[in-house]
Parts: sequence; structure tokens; C-alpha cells
Amino acid sequence: VPQHVWRINLDTPEEAHQNLSFGAADRWWEQVDLTKLILASNKLQCLSEDVQLLPALTVLDVHDNQLTSLPAALGHLENLQKLDVSHNKLKTLPEELMKLTHLKSLLLHHNELSYLPDGFGQLVNLEELDLSYNHLTDIPTSFALLVNVVRLSVAYNQLRSLPADISAMKRLRQLDCTKNYLETVPSELASMMSLEQLYLRKNKLRHLPEFPSCKLLKELHAGENQIEVLNAENLKHLNSLSVLELRDNKIKSVPDEITVLQNLERLDLANNDISRLPYTLGNLAHLKFLALEGNPLRTIRRDLLQKGTQELLKYLRSKIQDDVSSSNEEPPATAMTLPSESRINMHAITSLKLLEYSEKQAAAIPDEMFNAVRSYPVTTVNFSKNQLSEIPARIVELKDSVDDVNLGFNKLSSISPELCMLHKLTHLDIRNNFLTSLPEEMETLTRLQIINLAFNRFKVFPGVLYRLRALETILLGNNQVGSIDALQLQKMDKLGTLDLQNNDLLQVPPELGNCDTLRCVL
Repeated sequence: VPQHVWRINLDTPEEAHQNLSFGAADRWWEQVDLTKLILASNKLQCLSEDVQLLPALTVLDVHDNQLTSLPAALGHLENLQKLDVSHNKLKTLPEELMKLTHLKSLLLHHNELSYLPDGFGQLVNLEELDLSYNHLTDIPTSFALLVNVVRLSVAYNQLRSLPADISAMKRLRQLDCTKNYLETVPSELASMMSLEQLYLRKNKLRHLPEFPSCKLLKELHAGENQIEVLNAENLKHLNSLSVLELRDNKIKSVPDEITVLQNLERLDLANNDISRLPYTLGNLAHLKFLALEGNPLRTIRRDLLQKGTQELLKYLRSKIQDDVSSSNEEPPATAMTLPSESRINMHAITSLKLLEYSEKQAAAIPDEMFNAVRSYPVTTVNFSKNQLSEIPARIVELKDSVDDVNLGFNKLSSISPELCMLHKLTHLDIRNNFLTSLPEEMETLTRLQIINLAFNRFKVFPGVLYRLRALETILLGNNQVGSIDALQLQKMDKLGTLDLQNNDLLQVPPELGNCDTLRCVL
């Protein structure tokens, strides 16, 4: 590094000597100290101790060089918030590094570190720590003090265990332990309530840990291990899980309780020893991707596996019906039993909390469907693909339990007051109907997160939606909506997805750019 770089705060720049017309206001070198220094992708073999002449640095990036050590003088950069020394040849870290208490991001991946200094826990403000691709065999217990870390990667090291103290990282959202030698995961990990993504791939795990407190866990990647059993216990707390990746293990069966994972979108079970699947998998409403290749499945024809996830789920659902008809879960046939009651899937009502009467081309839902519910707390209602011209009034009987209603592919032209009484509703699917407006009474659905209104006849964006502040997803594609009110949308601080494709919008309001929670705009 040229010497004048280190002295940039001290020396007057060349051009100031040559050009004497610099007024006081232009003399930037007297007013501003260097805050960012980027020396990445060079051929540096060492950094000078003169780095201490730049005490105002907040960012120092020297990744992709040939450094074998770091200067002790780094400890003087007390304003440093981000230090990237990844892709070098570091074998050790100087103790002085532990003085950088304002450090928020420390990137050490792709080096040759075999141990870490004990004082690591002094970096109390760290939020991001990447130690992947090193030669670490253990983690210092002082990690317990790093309570602000949000992302931690120790992937591609030689760890045989994780310290239980890691559970003190109460804000940790992403933990990557891919490709180590872990045989177990400390049970304390289960208490990490902020954890959202956990990567345990390519280890030596024999079973999955239980996660009683990980209510926010969205992704669990545990492929390429030696897991043989998948227990209901492992799954029952993972209410938020959307990705479960267990490929290349030795799992022999999938428990029926897999249906507790109601938010599951991706399930990868490829290359295991699974011979039969629970048909109840078909009831995972959000499942978009199911990988099963490389299993000795006896009950499912190979050509079916190649048709893709949706066809497979449809097949599994059809089997649930057959299963139940041949089992003894129906009400006993007394003189009171209506002949049609034998069609009612009591197993779905009692175990899956699902009331389903779909694809029947029916103009009305038979009363015995509602009678069968009795006092069972049904959470999901599926009346899709019928010929309903109005919403069944008796749906209001389910108001204390139902949170997911599917009325798609019917002939509804209006929303009934009864639907507006389902105060626990979080998901509402009314796609492919004849709706032109939504009633103001829908304001009472304060928990609604997802609404699907695609393929209806809306000419105006339904105003009541702007007031449903819990909404995360609005699907309004394939209507005739002419305009949207971006200022109203801005107040919807949970809205992540807005789909208005194939409508009649003449312009996109620039204020939409201020809706900073939006992740996906179509």
C-alpha cells in the first residue's frame, strides 16, 4: 500500500501545492478524515502498522489478497464497523482485534484459521460473523457474549460439536453449520427463539434435534447426514417452517404428523429409504415443491413422480378419500344417518381440521357437511370448484376456529356478511369468481394476511383492502383495475407482495417506490 494512502489524513494533497486558489471551504483535507478504505483483490502480503494513522475508518476491506497475518495496530481503529479480511491466508488473529467493540460485521471466511482468540466475546456489537471455510476444530465459549449476532456461519470447518453457549445468541436469525463433523446438535439450540434459517447439511447427524422454542424457524436444511428417523416430536413446534430439506439421508418413513407444518412450501426427501408416504401430505396447502426421487416408493407409480408436485399432491388427496371410506372412522350407520353422510370425510374434520367439499360442481353445500362438524374446531374450509352463486350462510358457525377459506372457481358475485364475521381469517382465496367489489364490512377481518382475488371482474381496487393492515399478500391479477392509491398502500406496513398483472393500469404511481415493505410487485 503506497505510504501516502496511510498519510492521507495528515499530508496536504499535491494539487493544493500547485493550485493556490483553494478557498477555506474547498480545503476538504482539513475537514474530513478518511472513513472507508477498500484494498480488495490486490496482492498484499502484509498490512502496515501505519493503518493506525486512519482512526476514523468505519470500513476496511482487504478481501482477496495474500495476507498471512494482520497488524496489531488494527486495535486502534476504534470506529471500525466493518472488517472484511476474507479470502486471504490468515492462520491467526491478533488479540488486539478484540478491542474493536464497535465492529458490526466481521468477515473471515476462506482463510486458514485453526483457532480463535479466547477474547472473541468482547466484540459485543457484532451482527454478522462469517468464519466459513477455515480449519476450526472448536468455537470459544465466549461466543455466548455475542448477543447481537444475527447471522453466523461456521460452515466448512472441522467442528465436532457446537458449544451449548451458542444458545445465548438470542437475536441469531441465520446459523450455517454446513459441512462439519457434527454428530449431535446441543439441545439448548432449541431455545433460540429468533432463529429463522438453520443449515446443518453435510454433517454426521443421526437424528434431527427438537425445536420447542424455534417458532420462527422458516428453513431447516439437514441433507447429506445419516438421519434415519423423522419423529413427530421433531416437527410439532415448527409452525413457521416453509423449507424442509432432508435429501440424501436414511429416512425410512414420514410421519402422518408432517401435516402440522401447514406453511411448508418446499419439502426435499430425495435419496432416502422411504417406501410409503402418508397421503395426508396432500393437505399441505402451500406445498409447491416436493422431491422424492431416489426412494424405493412402492405405492406411487414412477410416471406420477415425474408429473411434478401438483399432480402428486392431487393423487395423495384422492387417496385420503379412499383410505377413509375403507376405514372405520365414519359415524355408525343408524337409522338417522343420511345416505350421503358416508361421503363426509370425518378423518379430515377431526384430525386435519379440514372441511372439504370441492370439485363437486354443486350449487349449494349440503347441510350435513356443517352438521358433521359439530363441535370440532375446523380451521380450513375448501369449497372451491363448485357452482356456488352465494357463500353458504352456515359458514358463520365456524367463526371461532376457521382461519383459511377457499371459495375459488365458483360463481360468486358478492361477499356475504357471514364471511365478514370470520374474525380469525388469515387466508382467503376467492379467485375465478364474478366479483366486482368487496363490502366495507370486510374491515372486521383484521387478521387477514393473504387474499387472492385473481380472475374476477374488479374495475376498481377494493378500498377496504387499504384498511386491512395485516395484509401481506394481495393477488389481484387478471381483473380490470384502472388505478391504485400508492399513498394508501404506503400505510400498509406488512404488505410484501402486490400482484396486479393483466389489469387496465395506465400508469404506475411513482409513490409506489416509497412502499418499502414491498418485496414483489407485478
